[in-house]
Amino acid sequence: MQAHPSLIHKRNGRMRPTALIARPPSRAIDKAMDRAIAQGLSLAHMLENGTHATIAEIAATEKINESYVGRVLRVTLLAPDIVEAILAGREAAELKLDELLRRFPVSWREQQRAEMLEPSGATVELTEGSLLRVGE
Repeated sequence: MQAHPSLIHKRNGRMRPTALIARPPSRAIDKAMDRAIAQGLSLAHMLENGTHATIAEIAATEKINESYVGRVLRVTLLAPDIVEAILAGREAAELKLDELLRRFPVSWREQQRAEMLEPSGATVELTEGSLLRVGE
């Protein structure tokens, strides 16, 4: 099965998930990374819409560690093609949640050079309106 081409939209400079995708049945599902991405986007939304003003406020309200909040928020800085690959189960086999939550380059090009994706020959194309399409 292939990822839906409109999985991630970029609105107001932020990535937004727009569809669920099916994974190939042979690939092990890493629900922890999926949850970290979803939680990161949710926490970022809380900051953006003013529900909470600081990471400390989010941590207190959600009853989670401030350091964890910061690490999960960092996931929102991942390149859209890497986020889509993780959600589609096409991330590098070595990439695990603890590595995803560590510091990584902010530059999308540097992230792509860090080999976070499976070498599959996938091409990335940013189209008008910043809709990400990934093709193989």
